[in-house]
Amino acid sequence: MTSSDLWDAGHAERYDEEAADMFAPGVLSPAVDFLARLAGSGPALEFAIGTGRVALPLAARGVPVSGIELSQPMVGRLRAKPGGQDIPVAIGDMATTRVPGQFSLVYLVFNSIGNLRTQEEQVECFRNAARHLAPGGRFVIELWIPGIRRFPPGQTAVPFEVSERHTGFDTYDMATQQGTSHHYTRGEDGLMRYGTSNFRYIWPAECDLMAQLAGMTLERRVADWDGAPFTGDSESHVSVWRKPLG
Repeated sequence: MTSSDLWDAGHAERYDEEAADMFAPGVLSPAVDFLARLAGSGPALEFAIGTGRVALPLAARGVPVSGIELSQPMVGRLRAKPGGQDIPVAIGDMATTRVPGQFSLVYLVFNSIGNLRTQEEQVECFRNAARHLAPGGRFVIELWIPGIRRFPPGQTAVPFEVSERHTGFDTYDMATQQGTSHHYTRGEDGLMRYGTSNFRYIWPAECDLMAQLAGMTLERRVADWDGAPFTGDSESHVSVWRKPLG
């Protein structure tokens, strides 16, 4: 059984609204451009495909996209969108679920590997990606860097967004690498909603070890989809690992 939180119908219905910033062209287009270049003629497989935020515009570029998703209601939202019926999606967890075929690209965006809350499952996610890749294929992850350095003595939470629409902060257990994101979101009806999501954070070096265990090697790491250099001060990374050609 997966340790991931399960997005129910209510979460799925609100997801696109609450993640509206991630649909903005300035955020989404560079991600789709980056993935389309790596996929080439495809095919591509998205772990945690959700409501199709990335998969639908990538498919519109001519890349054949398939998906794996734990939440049936999220897939229902994908199916209701133009082109959503054309994307094959397997319901299941991204650590163990298999789909037919080999892929030139497997990708996992928006910090979603953290939904797997044990190291064992995260390692299996890398192995599952490698199993789906054709020789020479690539696995791409978009992941934030935990804001632990911002903790002053005695502080228990780190804010990651404070705006009129949304206030969010993370709490961490640094002994277990477990965390919880707390969200206060103002809906279109003006009401504030509180929700949480749980995660296990991973450092870039730990990701590289997981990739090594799965038989893949790091090809490239940048700070964001625009390709900014990754440094010790970067707050996120986009990493590309490659499966050997033979």
